[in-house]
Amino acid sequence: MLRALVGLLLLANLAFLAWSQGWLGRSPQQSQREPARLQAQVRPEALVVLPPAKAGAAVQAARAAAQVCLEAGPFNGNVMGAAEAALGQAQLPADAWSRVDPSAAPVWLVFGGRYPEAAARRSREEELRRAGQTYELIEFPADLAPGFVLSRHGSRDDAEAWIKARAKADLRGLRVVQLPSSSPTHWLRVPRADTEQAERLLALPTEPLAGGFKPCAAKT
Repeated sequence: MLRALVGLLLLANLAFLAWSQGWLGRSPQQSQREPARLQAQVRPEALVVLPPAKAGAAVQAARAAAQVCLEAGPFNGNVMGAAEAALGQAQLPADAWSRVDPSAAPVWLVFGGRYPEAAARRSREEELRRAGQTYELIEFPADLAPGFVLSRHGSRDDAEAWIKARAKADLRGLRVVQLPSSSPTHWLRVPRADTEQAERLLALPTEPLAGGFKPCAAKT
């Protein structure tokens, strides 16, 4: 009986040795040492193990790069409340968004007009053409339209200097006027929306948000 047990143990050891050496097929050790595993790697040289401090900074940089600036508008004062209420559905932190109220710089016009009568307007237009003077006909605001604008400037002094330096001597009745600013407008801006916030903003109803949120554009 003892001899039989010893014989079975010897056969088991021989079988394990044959299997582990691959004589009966691939063993787990051989599979782990398989060269094809190394060859299947994609750019292993690009893998860099960072210390914890640098790894945290890299994560923060990646998150910042994924953030986008989104805005909706323009709105006038009458619909601003409804727009802000719609924005509330995105459940953003209170400091994640703000109003943007771009202030338009004043515009000064070298102006000839106003000519509500068609005959007088055609006569003035012909006069400008004969003088070789470029112009534009404006239809707004009502106290200036219809009238002819010969030049636009950022200050009254620049406009008056233009008249002295460039206006033709035979052009009469030119004056400098300030173009009235349009009604104040407002925008709702989320300057740093992460991926999840951006998805919620873009899914908001578009009607109370002047067409919905879009990538931010420069304001003057």
